[in-house]
Amino acid sequence: MSRRDVRRQAAGQGRSPAADLWREFLASAPAVIGLVLVVLAMLAAIFAPLITPQDPYDQAQLVLLDARLPPGSVGSGGFTHWLGTDAAGRDLLSAIVFGLRTSIGVGLASGTIALSIGAALGLLAAFRGGLVEGAVMRLVDLQLSFPAILLALVLAALMGQGVAQVIAALVGAQYAYYARTVHGAALAERRKDYVEAALGIPLSTPRVMLGHLLPNALPPLLVVATVQIANAIAIEATLSFLGVGMPTSEPSLGTLIANGYQFMLSGRYWISVYPGIVLLVVIMSINLVGDRLRDVLNPRLKR
Repeated sequence: MSRRDVRRQAAGQGRSPAADLWREFLASAPAVIGLVLVVLAMLAAIFAPLITPQDPYDQAQLVLLDARLPPGSVGSGGFTHWLGTDAAGRDLLSAIVFGLRTSIGVGLASGTIALSIGAALGLLAAFRGGLVEGAVMRLVDLQLSFPAILLALVLAALMGQGVAQVIAALVGAQYAYYARTVHGAALAERRKDYVEAALGIPLSTPRVMLGHLLPNALPPLLVVATVQIANAIAIEATLSFLGVGMPTSEPSLGTLIANGYQFMLSGRYWISVYPGIVLLVVIMSINLVGDRLRDVLNPRLKR
């Protein structure tokens, strides 16, 4: 063994597993680009009031004479509308940044709630087994037999428009994916000797479920979470475009696309096209991160 190999081996022994996983993640250029774009989108959403020239949903700042201005036009407010304006005179760039706040916020909120509910049901089914497992997993299988967007559409139509209603519809449509993932991972661990030994000590049921079963389900759960958050953003935009998601007074990428759809044939493409491009980039970026996480966290996919 050469000195270089010895140094590499010593350096490898000094790194933590988290550092190795991070190094593997950074080895993929598309994943790094996706992560950078996701971080930029989240920062823009958080600091939207500070970085935009206009609050597009403050009626006092809107001028109807500035409606449907093409990209690069200077409005009556004295600033340049780099992406143009919509039919209400909103600066489209400002509206897109504010729309990111709603779209990303809804995706994260619904994903967190759905993950919590699904993980709890999956752990309970894997740990208890028997009738509890049969009842929970049959319900999950039944729900997974329907497309998530169809369930979300039905639930949103029943509950009405609004942020809370859309989040509830997305949770109801997506929690089954988390439950199925956690159940599969936890069931494989439930049958191992160390879990039986923990039960024989005995440790409490919540401690065994949260301390032994859940940590082994985190890698696949993290991958599923990234994919489902991207799906939630896409479904929210679809619901808003169809008129059963966010009301027109709420900033959302879906409502922006819907607001400009009727002007497409008249040549005012920018009202719908630019929000659609931003939506596509955000969803693709999250999926790139999720795909790389799947490759890094799944040992079977490593060379």
